[in-house]
Amino acid sequence: MNISFLVPHIENILRQVLTFKYPADGTVRFYFKTNPKLGSRDRQKIADAVFSILRNLALFRNLSQSSNKPLHQALSILGLLYHKLPLTQFDNITQSDAEWLTHISKIDRSSLKFSIQYSMPEWLYTNLIANNDLEKVTKIAQSMLLPSNLDIRVNTIKTNIDDTMSELYQQNVMAGLTKYSPNALRLDAKSSIHHNPMFENGWFEIQDEGSQILCHLLNPKRGEMVVDFCAGSGGKTLAIGAIMRSTGRIYAFDVDDKRLKKIKPRLARSGLSNVYTALIQHENDSHIKRLHKKIDRVLLDVPCSGIGTLRRNPDLKWRQSDKSIEELNVKQKSILANGAKLLKTNGIIVYATCSLLKKENEDIVEEFLANNTDFKLLPAYEILEKQKINVENIDNSSYLKLYPHIHGTDGFFAAVLQKT
Repeated sequence: MNISFLVPHIENILRQVLTFKYPADGTVRFYFKTNPKLGSRDRQKIADAVFSILRNLALFRNLSQSSNKPLHQALSILGLLYHKLPLTQFDNITQSDAEWLTHISKIDRSSLKFSIQYSMPEWLYTNLIANNDLEKVTKIAQSMLLPSNLDIRVNTIKTNIDDTMSELYQQNVMAGLTKYSPNALRLDAKSSIHHNPMFENGWFEIQDEGSQILCHLLNPKRGEMVVDFCAGSGGKTLAIGAIMRSTGRIYAFDVDDKRLKKIKPRLARSGLSNVYTALIQHENDSHIKRLHKKIDRVLLDVPCSGIGTLRRNPDLKWRQSDKSIEELNVKQKSILANGAKLLKTNGIIVYATCSLLKKENEDIVEEFLANNTDFKLLPAYEILEKQKINVENIDNSSYLKLYPHIHGTDGFFAAVLQKT
C-alpha cells in the first residue's frame, strides 16, 4: 500500500465530509466521479479509511494530538493504518510515523472517557443511557464501530434462495444464509455485485436483513391494498410486492422526487406489476386523502435519526443532535397520524424506524395510542412466529427491536397497530 499516494486523497475528502453538510457516502461517490483515474482497489482503500475515521472520529482526534502532522493528515494515516498493525506490509512509512502508530496502539483505551473510547457524542450517550444500562450501551457502542454487513434479498418472483446461492458460488462470491429473513443471503463485505448479471436481471436486491424483517412484520396478503408511505428508493416496496406475489396494489409515496425515481429501474428488474409510485408534497397530500379508509396495510418507515445504521452511516452521529431529534419527532407524529387515516377497519399499520432512541420509538407509539383509542398494539413476536420466521433472541414484548450486536442486522424498531 502506497501511503503517500492515498493520504492526500483521504485528506481532500475529509475536508468536505467533516463539515457534515452532506451525507458522507454521497460525498465519497462524488469525489471518485471527479477523480476517474483512481483504480478500484485504491477507491476501496480510500473509502474504507474515510468511514473508519468517521466511526472512530473522537478517538482518532484524541490520538492525533500526539502526532506532529496536521490534523487531516494524521486522521488519514490513522484511518488507513490504525487497525492494520504491524506496519511491515506498507510502503512509505516514515520512522516517526511508525513510532507514533506503535505508541498509540499500546494506549489502554479503557482508560479513556467513554465518549472518546467509543467515539459516541455526548447527546447520543445521554439518550441511550437514560433507558438502558451501561453494559447494553457499551455493547451498542462497540457494535457501531464495526463495518456493516452486505445483505441481499433474493427476489422470489424470479428465482429462489438455493439457485441464487449456487450461482453466486460459481462466481466465487461467498454467500451464506442469515438467521431471520427467509429470503436473505449475507455476502462477503468486499463483494462487488452492482454489475453482476444476476443483479441486473433482478434476481436479488441489496437490502439489510433487518429491513427485510419489517416487510414480513407488515405481513401483506395477496390481493390487498398496501401503502408504503415513506418509500424512498423502494427497497421495502419491492420486498412487499414479492411477498404479495405481484397481486393487489402497492402505492409507493415519498416527498423526495430523486429518491422516488430510483424505484423505476429497480421495479423494471423485479418483474413486479402491482406497484404504483406517486410524489407527495407532505403527509396530508391529496394523493393520501383520496385513499382514506381504503387501505388494508400501511408501512411507515418514518424519517428518523438513523442511529441504528451507524455501521454504514457513521457520519449521522455527528450530524444529529437533541434539537434535530425534536424536529424529527414532530414529523414522526404527523406521519403516523395521517398514515393511520388510510386504514380500513381491522387494517394494519407498521410504524418503524432505524433508530434505537426511545424518543423516536416507544414514546411516539404510546402517545398515538393514548390519543387514538380505536387502535391496539399487536405483539410483533407472534406475527413473525406465525410466519415460521426464526425469533431466536427477539424480545417477546409487543415491539420489534433489532440490534447489530444481538441480531447482526442494522438497528430497527417497529410497532404493529391494528384499527379496531
